Amino acid sequence: MTTPLPPTMRAIVRTSLSTRPTAEEVPTPQPTPGSAVVQVIHSTIHANLARTFDNEIPFFTHPLPHIPGGRALGRIAATGPDATILQPGQLVLVEPFIRARDDPNVQILFGNHDGPTELSKKFTADNWRDGTLAEYVRAPLENCAPLDEKVLCGALGYELTDLVGLEGGFVAYGGLRSVGLSAGETVIVAPATGAFSGAAVDVAVAMGANVVACGRNEVALAKLVQVHGADRVKTVVLKGDVEADHKAMVDAYGREADVFFDISPPQAEKSTHVRSGFLSVRQYGRAVLMGVINADIAIPYSVSVWKNLTIRGQYMYERADVTNLIKMAESGLLKFGTRAGGVVAGQFRIDDFEEAIKCAYEHQAAGHATLLTPGL
Repeated sequence: MTTPLPPTMRAIVRTSLSTRPTAEEVPTPQPTPGSAVVQVIHSTIHANLARTFDNEIPFFTHPLPHIPGGRALGRIAATGPDATILQPGQLVLVEPFIRARDDPNVQILFGNHDGPTELSKKFTADNWRDGTLAEYVRAPLENCAPLDEKVLCGALGYELTDLVGLEGGFVAYGGLRSVGLSAGETVIVAPATGAFSGAAVDVAVAMGANVVACGRNEVALAKLVQVHGADRVKTVVLKGDVEADHKAMVDAYGREADVFFDISPPQAEKSTHVRSGFLSVRQYGRAVLMGVINADIAIPYSVSVWKNLTIRGQYMYERADVTNLIKMAESGLLKFGTRAGGVVAGQFRIDDFEEAIKCAYEHQAAGHATLLTPGL
């Protein structure tokens, strides 16, 4: 039997670009056809959230007022009349990549970015302006991914805080699948020590690939080897020298790689690792670009031609990628959370939101999670 939703809830609300969001009492969302209302257990605070609120990342636009946040673990509280398998009390991951049902080219990041077009901005403002940094969130049915709690938290022994870490893997899996990464192949992940890039290492290993993990943080790189083993993960400490880094990438396994995977943050626009990565891929190899570098960067044009490289840009993932990655987790193939070296840097109440975004900014390494936990 469904418990009635409370009339109001606590949430983080942004009302102006010139002020920071604040904790407020707002009406609780109600289910509509095609949606579910989820009671949030943990919502992820991304490291770049502080910079977004300070208007340092103009790419991430959104309507006002709105509730930020796009990723959460929670339980179904209520569903619209067309729900088929989602039931009250069921554990789900709320993921943020929404596509309009009548035009999949209209794409938004729920609670983060209303997309680049007039259609996407209207779609967001009219339907999905409020995200997960709240006690309850209304989300599309297809963005509520059900989890087998008995397997994950019972047989496999994961904690609920671990399960939030699956979401970074969706992005990485979407990129690696888009270029057909296969078991036995070698993939260069550069950088490899951030929240999403670190997840790419975990996912690539679970897919059966060998990984060359690159970055400047030697401690974080060493942790990846500790988790996955030196036979599956080799590391390269980037020097910022194109040729030296290229040589180190190839020498890691003694051969050129099959795939180069990049998911660089905005501040990496002057980094040389992308060029080194392209140089280190074999004939008929593939490169996938998933980062948020706003500036144009140089690639080795002639080498890309001579080597017949396939270069793919990949924005987020497909719906099937979410389902398949969860299957990998439930089968035990994918290491995530604390088993992948993850750490919960902090859990915070809604009213302690400013402390939460400060914590997230200070703990950006792979596997570090800062959580907004309304039930505290």
